[in-house]
Formats: sequence, structure tokens, C-alpha cells
Amino acid sequence: MSTAATAPTPPRMRVSPLRVAVVVLCTVAVAWFGSRAVSSAVTPPPTPGPSAFSGYVDVTATPAYPFETPRGPAQSDVTLAFVVSGPEGECTPMWGGAYTLDAASADLDLDRRISQLRLVGGQVRVSFGGQAGTELASTCTDTGDLARAYWDVVDRYEPTVIDLDLEGTSQGDAAAAARRVTAIREVQERAERADRPLSVWLTLPVAPTGLTAEGEAVLDGMLAGGVEVAGVNGMTMDFNAGPPTPTMGAVVLDAATALHTQVASAWARAGQPLEDDEAWERIGITPMIGQNDVVAERFTLDDAVAVNEFARTHGVGLVSMWSLNRDSTCAPPLPAVLPVVQTSCSGVEQGEQRFADLLAEKLGSGRVVATTGSPTPSPSASRPTGAGGPGGVVDDPETSPFPIWDPLGRYPGGTKIVWQRQVYVAKYWTTGVAPDASVARPADSPWTLVGPVLPGDTPAPLPTVPDGTYPEWDAERAYTAGMRVVLDGVPYEAKWWSQGQVPGENVVGGSPWLLVVPGS
Repeated sequence: MSTAATAPTPPRMRVSPLRVAVVVLCTVAVAWFGSRAVSSAVTPPPTPGPSAFSGYVDVTATPAYPFETPRGPAQSDVTLAFVVSGPEGECTPMWGGAYTLDAASADLDLDRRISQLRLVGGQVRVSFGGQAGTELASTCTDTGDLARAYWDVVDRYEPTVIDLDLEGTSQGDAAAAARRVTAIREVQERAERADRPLSVWLTLPVAPTGLTAEGEAVLDGMLAGGVEVAGVNGMTMDFNAGPPTPTMGAVVLDAATALHTQVASAWARAGQPLEDDEAWERIGITPMIGQNDVVAERFTLDDAVAVNEFARTHGVGLVSMWSLNRDSTCAPPLPAVLPVVQTSCSGVEQGEQRFADLLAEKLGSGRVVATTGSPTPSPSASRPTGAGGPGGVVDDPETSPFPIWDPLGRYPGGTKIVWQRQVYVAKYWTTGVAPDASVARPADSPWTLVGPVLPGDTPAPLPTVPDGTYPEWDAERAYTAGMRVVLDGVPYEAKWWSQGQVPGENVVGGSPWLLVVPGS
């Protein structure tokens, strides 16, 4: 018997679960890393959010800081400080507790200066509170009256941003905080109805570890009460941390980083979680430039550079400083370096550099302005046209708040005049130099531009002298150059021969009489 031949059986493949797992993991890893590589190649890194620089200006400090004629973009967005409660009117908003809104217009030319800043492309924010004054909500116990007080300020100056600077006892006053929340929410809603949206920043003290417990409570209350909070501006100054003291810049950045964490947490508690970059956009950093109130703490120019770089890298929403008034080296008789805080200089040697320029460098929302370092008039929509002046601009004594400049006039320092529908103030005694005359350097002009003649302006009272100072003007008498008279108590001096021409009246070709300015 014979046996049939059979084909050989192929070997069986053995599949190892371990090998399969390794292959799968390798495939996933290659795919993941490959997709990451492709993604990084075609997707740019996240761009930091918009940043703004707005330096504080102490409105009532002397000498006055000329915010109306900014040196450049860094000085063109200003936060005017501070509106507080008056010493007598509990619900009356006052600048520095010393000037009502009307008094600030009359005595500080505040409305005119704000108008001038806007004419050259600048921007104004208004700050309520501060360290020295009493915040309105602390004394104005009627919520409706409080809302009206805030609104009076917002309506008059028309800022798009306001700042609530809450320090000291104003942070821990729970009743005031509740009134403030309700009033500010009402002001925001009213602004929205008027198509004038209003951003609200909270300025609060910070330590290297961030906000105090009271500061966090203020923020939580605002968010819970329905206020649209644009951000929290940390007062990164006067830390009093004690030795060893690192550079102020490092401490400032530690405080800003801690504040970022707290802001993200606060918005999350309010049911409005933020992405990391969104939280940075709600952070403000405000150092005190130069010498701080704490003797051992000095914020230097190098610190300013570090803060600027940090702000640009992280997309910090706001950078500021206290204050533009102080942004220069102290001049004699003061020494350049001082251990005591000054209101008009930094207390450190900064040469020709400005802290504002360094802090604002390359921030995303830097404004471009037509700077007005020289007294060249800015264009104004309110200017009438017609014969009578260069460019056809007419100066009308009936609507000019101050006397119109006269080329033969003599003007002591501090005298305000009107020329080409602009108000100027004399830096020192001057005569014959037009306020808008071309000069090689702005400092060479004897005049400083204050701002435009505003709608509704009326003539200021004319100067008077005591009875008997000069003889009364007589229509029958002939007067020659240099003779002085009074009419209704107002002194005048003859510019040339005249008879019968009433002092103070407009005459074609020019009046023969010159108003005598006290001191001239």
C-alpha cells in the first residue's frame, strides 16, 4: 500500500499583546508629535492683549502740571486725580476737597485744559478717592444722591474710563461699599443708555502677595453687584517689606503676578471665568516713580524698563504711575536725590529721561498726538471766521473770558489773555510778543497755551483800582500816549492821542486805550 504526499503546513503567527501595545503607543506618539509640529508651524503663538498707559496727574498740586500740552504719546492719556467729598457738602464732588467742579473750571481752567488735550488727540480719565481725601461713598449716605454726584462728574468731563481709588478706611467701610456698588452700577447703566459706555477700574493697594483681604472683598462686592469692572489696578508702591530689599521692579512684578491669580479667582467666583490672557488684560500696574514714601524704596529708570517689558510680554491691560507731576529730576535749590517724597519731582537723578516714556514704550494702545510744546494754536470747531485776525479768526470781547491780547499791552507773569480764540497765560512780564509767534524753542515763548475759548464763555471781571488812583476819564479832554484814567473804576492807559473815544469800546483800527493790568 502506498501513502499520498501532503503540502507542508505554514508556521502559525504568534501575536503578543505587549508588542501590539508598544506599536499602538508609538503610532499615537508619532501622530501627536507630528500634529504638534505642524500646528506650531502654521499657528502663531498667542499675542498679548492690548495695553494702555495712563499716568496720574494731581490736579490740585502746585505748580500745576500742564497735561493740556503733552510732550508726546506717553503723556497724552492722563488720569486726573482726585475727585472726593467736600468738607461741607457731603454729596458734593470736589477736586482735592478744595474745588467744586465750577470752581475748578474758574480757578484751575480745568474744563479748558481738558478741551485742549482732546483737541490734540489726547484722552482724559477721572479718578475718585485717593489716599488723602474722603471718597464720596463714605460721606454721601443717600444712594440716589451718590449716583448723581458720580454722574455730575462723568457728565461734565465725558470720560470713557473712571477709576475708583480706594485706600485706607474706604476699603473696609461695608455700608459705603454697598452704596458705591449700587451708585456705580446706576451710572454705568445711565451711560449705556446715553450711548456713552463707561469703563470702571478699581485701584487698590497690593503687597508682594497681592491684594489685602479688604481689597478682595471690594472686588467681590463690585462683581456680585453687577458692576462691569474693567480691571484691577494694583498700587505697586510703599511695600515696606523690610530688608533684605530686592529691586523695586522685582517686588512690583511679584505683586502683579499675585494680583493676576486673585483676579482670575474673583471672576471665577462671580461665575465669569477668564482665560489666562483675559485675566492679564484686567491687571493694572501703578508704581510710585522715584523716591517712595518708604525711605528704602526707590523705583528707578531700570525698574521702569523691567515693568514695561513685563507688561508687553503678558498683555497687561493698564500701566500707570504716580505721577506725571513728579516725572523730572528735582531742580535747585533742592538736591537731585532726596529721601523725602516731593510733589513736583521724582527724588532720583533721571537726567533728560522720563519715566512715562519708559513705562509706555511700545504698549499696544499708545496714542499718537499732535503735541503742543509750542504755543501754536490748535484747531477748534468753535472758532468763528471772518476778518480781523490772521487766518480770519475773530476775537470777540463779548465772548472772550479774558482781555484780548494787544501788541502794545504790558502783561505781568500769570496774566491770561485771549488770542485767536485761544487762552494763553504769560510766563513772565512781556510785551509785543504775540502768543502764537514762531519761536526756535517752546521755552523761548513768554506765553503758555491753556486751551480754547469754550462755548458759553463770558468775559471775566475787569481789574479795578481804588478811587483816586487815576483821574476819571473826561470826554472833553484830549489824551496823549502814556496818560492813565479810570472809567467805572477800571484803569486804562492812552496808546496815542485821542479825544472823546470811550475806553474799553471796540473801534475800527484799534482802540486808543489800553487796559492796565495790575502789576504792569
